[in-house]
Amino acid sequence: MARSLRVASEYIAKVKSAYNVKGYFTQESLAIAVGLSLATIKNFLSGKPVDSGNFVKICGKLGLDAEAIAYKEPETQPPQPNSNITLEETSPFITGSPITHPRHFFGRQRELRRLFDLLKRYPLQNAAIIGKRRIGKTSLLHYLKNITTTPPEKLRSGQKYDWLPQPENYQWIFVDFQDRRMAGKDRLLGYILECLNFKVPNPCSLEYFMDEVSDNLHNPTVILLDEIGVGLQRCPELDDEFWESLRSLATNHTRGNLAFVLATHESPIELARNTGHSSPFFNIFGYTATLGALTEAEARELIASSPIAFPEEDVEWILHQSKRLPLLLQILCRERLFSLEEGETNNNWQEEGLRQMQPFADLLRACL
Repeated sequence: MARSLRVASEYIAKVKSAYNVKGYFTQESLAIAVGLSLATIKNFLSGKPVDSGNFVKICGKLGLDAEAIAYKEPETQPPQPNSNITLEETSPFITGSPITHPRHFFGRQRELRRLFDLLKRYPLQNAAIIGKRRIGKTSLLHYLKNITTTPPEKLRSGQKYDWLPQPENYQWIFVDFQDRRMAGKDRLLGYILECLNFKVPNPCSLEYFMDEVSDNLHNPTVILLDEIGVGLQRCPELDDEFWESLRSLATNHTRGNLAFVLATHESPIELARNTGHSSPFFNIFGYTATLGALTEAEARELIASSPIAFPEEDVEWILHQSKRLPLLLQILCRERLFSLEEGETNNNWQEEGLRQMQPFADLLRACL
């Protein structure tokens, strides 16, 4: 067998169909189920070469015949140059979506120290991340999930990554309640079990979920609940019985191996009260991280990450106008970098940066 295999182009549609039929909600959940990296899964699903052993493993999980769908290249045909290289170009300043790669995440060092301190010893403890919209809560959840297993060479020079002892033993599950598929109890519980590589029945009852996790969860596991306010407001199936069961699971039945970290606009107790919930689940969050502006040192580090250095007077202007809020810093840095790349010598970038900041004026008002 060849050292690497790829899905033949005529079978890519079939592979993607099998991926959906098997109920994998995200490529990430498939990666967890198979025990491979997300990059390998992406390459497989897009018809790019992957290690032959991994190719067979993924096919087995999806119920596919590996030999039948593999591209068969004649032995005499020379390999295509750079066939295993995936080109990636990431913007240095990200403003339209959460930051998912740790290399591009800056600041929050005090909050990170506290959060990882809660998660590096038994029992794992629960935490809530509170802040205004667009303050960086989702980005922080992604950072928690990804930083300890990202190879150091993929990080910034000197960026801390050794937050946890034996990070490879940890399991991280990211739940986005803005995803409509997470609104149903059956699909949400099935997704969590799938991420844990546990058997998923159809349908998946709350009783089965409790039994399966109680009996088989032996590794430290952190469930990250993003936009939980949406879940409480729009998902009637996620009732008090559901939340009480999760509380019982974390506190009494998983031997300290399970913790929840949630992101919300207000304290969990207030959030539950304001949405008509009374479950004691919302009382288990002993640590609350309230996100605001970055420290000046953290903000300067973000600005200094520009591939083209900014003049000091521009740095000071950016710090002042942004109030060191991450999103606004990113917007102003993006505009300044663009003007430098275009060779502009005027200050039009400042006017454009302020205009781009206007939709997020509520962030500035919150800091006054």
